[in-house]
Amino acid sequence: MRLTFLGNGGSDSGGCPTLFATDADTYAVQGWQTDSPETIEIPHLLLGFAQPDTYVGVPMTDTGRGTFTLTGRPITDPETLAQMNLAADESAIEVPKLERTFYGALSAQRRA
Repeated sequence: MRLTFLGNGGSDSGGCPTLFATDADTYAVQGWQTDSPETIEIPHLLLGFAQPDTYVGVPMTDTGRGTFTLTGRPITDPETLAQMNLAADESAIEVPKLERTFYGALSAQRRA
């Protein structure tokens, strides 16, 4: 899977939680490990790097401390992981990238 860097933030060590677009039209999300390999924790600010008119298409749980937990397919492919700068306490998951639906307004893409 080929990754396109979209943005990162939330840590001052290692790679930081990071959002990538994939060539499979999904998002790869790098975040802090939790007790479950399918679930990671990311800072709220990371979602601001999503591509225009799209969103991370999985349910998220607000932790109440400026982060969300989200669940997806763990990324284990060595070639894909080599494109990331994972800190020791981080892992990565793949999640759907969905298009926003706009009601009563034009999307940013349609106005451009």
